Amino acid sequence: MEAVEVAVVHRFADLAADALAVHREAIDALNVYPVPDSDTGSNLYLTACAAREALRDSGAGDLPTAVAAYARGALLGARGNSGVILAEMLGACLRRVANAAPEERHARVFAEALGAASEASYAAVGMPVEGTMLTVCRAAAEAATKVAGEPRVRTRDALGAATVAAHEALDRTPDQLPVLAEAGVVDAGGQGLCVLLDAFETAITGRQPAPSTPRQAAHSAGVDHAAGGDDAEPQSSGPSYEVMYLLDAEEAAIPALREALAPLGDSLVVVGGEGLWNVHVHVDDVGAAIEAGLEAGRPHRIRVTHLGQVADAPAHPAGAERGVVAVAAGPGLAELFREAGAVVVEVSQERRASSRELLEAILACASTEVVVLPNDHLSLERAEVAARTAEADHAIRVVVLPTVAQVQGLAALAVHEPGRSLGRDIIEMTATARHVRHGAVTVAIRQAITTAGPCEPGDVLGVVDGDFVLVARTRVEVALDVLRRLLGAGGELVTLVSGADDEGGELAAACARWVEETHPTVSAVVYDGGQERYPLLLSVE
Repeated sequence: MEAVEVAVVHRFADLAADALAVHREAIDALNVYPVPDSDTGSNLYLTACAAREALRDSGAGDLPTAVAAYARGALLGARGNSGVILAEMLGACLRRVANAAPEERHARVFAEALGAASEASYAAVGMPVEGTMLTVCRAAAEAATKVAGEPRVRTRDALGAATVAAHEALDRTPDQLPVLAEAGVVDAGGQGLCVLLDAFETAITGRQPAPSTPRQAAHSAGVDHAAGGDDAEPQSSGPSYEVMYLLDAEEAAIPALREALAPLGDSLVVVGGEGLWNVHVHVDDVGAAIEAGLEAGRPHRIRVTHLGQVADAPAHPAGAERGVVAVAAGPGLAELFREAGAVVVEVSQERRASSRELLEAILACASTEVVVLPNDHLSLERAEVAARTAEADHAIRVVVLPTVAQVQGLAALAVHEPGRSLGRDIIEMTATARHVRHGAVTVAIRQAITTAGPCEPGDVLGVVDGDFVLVARTRVEVALDVLRRLLGAGGELVTLVSGADDEGGELAAACARWVEETHPTVSAVVYDGGQERYPLLLSVE
């Protein structure tokens, strides 16, 4: 009996992938929600193919192993919003089937499996929306549960009721989601799920359901369907990027991850378990989405797709390297950034970067992909405005990394590699900048109350990660105190950037000698940054 059950899983894997291959283009044409990018059918198909390949490669001879391989394959190979949700549905459904006790009635097991799939998918989505594949799955589960509760019911009856209810729920999706009604279509993800439920019924019962043809909404035939066509552009009011990555993390870290990602955009889905998760979200701030993953664990296989572009299009034309824009607070810093290949926007304490200047710098990169290093809080906000303008008006993919210190920008640029994928480059640059502990020495120009206490004009202030930590009279005293704090958690490299007020670089040199004497295993490098009002910038990596 066990061998037959394993054979059923293999049969479903084949039927599901083959059915989605047949309906792939038609489902793509229905795709208007959450973004009209005409890829839902493709994403469901590719997810099902990845699951089938993992099952075949596993050579599993027992049901639990086969189900685990199939579910993991779907999780690792999930594509897009719909694919990630499907992976969670498949995993939850098949795990319930695999864990069924011999004495349990099959009809009840399959009904509970569909219920588990519905519950898991609703739990995985940040803000569930009715009129989607979630609604269709729930309708199928409720119908199967109702029939399975009757005495002497057959498995085929429960599954038949589920597929009928799913198709009926699909027909109602335009009544629940106005964007579908406006386009005259049913939900693409829901249509794909109906195709899969038909395949599931065939795999279990051998019965061929009535042909399932992706269709327009029955009650709105004749409504212009241009919004869902192949040339459709994403909704202008929505986020610009789809960010997906696998995440190695403990389950305890996932609630905080969801909380961090939810305000960044929409279409948030986090699925998985046992230390491995698939994260999907639509955002404008790619760097923040990846930083949230870094806080939770180890993101990898990162995929960043502009929602107005085809996901599988080349990252940038051959020969066109990814550009970098860096905001520099002094002539020496500007030269450092230029030597590293960045287009530089120079600023000072009196003159900050404007959105127009940042946009011009982005365009000056002459690339279809640009990473912006704002390197201070004010420039960060203006860089976001410039980035959105470049994307909307010039079709340039722009990612603004959340660097708020010059030394963070230097560290990020040091690991930049234009030849690798945009997603991998962003993760490396973001991770490096994030792990830079930074500080500064500055001089008070007016009387004030700081987090380190009151100060008078001429007092020397120590800054660590943006907060004042010390008020004193000598620069060396403050600089060494900041260094001790930065090195308290360890480190391998100290970067010292001498400012315009550090005559002859004496303060930076004194700090370098102190590092050499007190931390012989730590390297120290000194640069002439020329920045105003900050005799010394410091960082530890």
